Amino acid sequence: MVRQREFDEERALDDAMRLFWEKGYKATSLSDLTSKMGIQRPSLYSAFGDKEELFEAALRKYVKLHSSSIRKKLQNNQSVKKAFRTFFEELVEEEYKESPSKGCFCINTMVELAPHDEKFEILTREHQLYLSVIFQETIAEGIKSGELESSLNPKKVAQTLVVSLIGLTVLMKSRPERSFIDNSVTMILSLLK
Repeated sequence: MVRQREFDEERALDDAMRLFWEKGYKATSLSDLTSKMGIQRPSLYSAFGDKEELFEAALRKYVKLHSSSIRKKLQNNQSVKKAFRTFFEELVEEEYKESPSKGCFCINTMVELAPHDEKFEILTREHQLYLSVIFQETIAEGIKSGELESSLNPKKVAQTLVVSLIGLTVLMKSRPERSFIDNSVTMILSLLK
């Protein structure tokens, strides 16, 4: 007879995701995980596999939530320009509120693990491509509505916005002067003519 799990797997995965997001993969120990998740090692292994498998599950969950959140933020606005401005301004505001800045879990993984692990290189690249598609669809809607110039190349602008998003997120971890970031956001948004 199979024993039923005595803990909420989704809540435990959320706890693991937040811990990995805060500390990174290498700095997070199994003891940190079991303590944060409120479970014993055998339960962790039984439900999630080893530390790397748990990290991958946490990253996949984050990517799904993050992508969905960005799509909603960009679609819940009448103006494409305003949607992107709000998105970037809220990102900056949130990063400067947190101390220290956690950044983006996926981008942190891209920096920490992607150069050394093909699986995480692929996972983080897939997220970048998916964000690019979300941005591209939003830009195409702006062109279709007449808000953006028809001469814009939605794919190229979207890819540039993703690169800008990643660069900003990494840069803000070093807490540059706010005007440095605000001026950069203004220039990034000027791509949306």
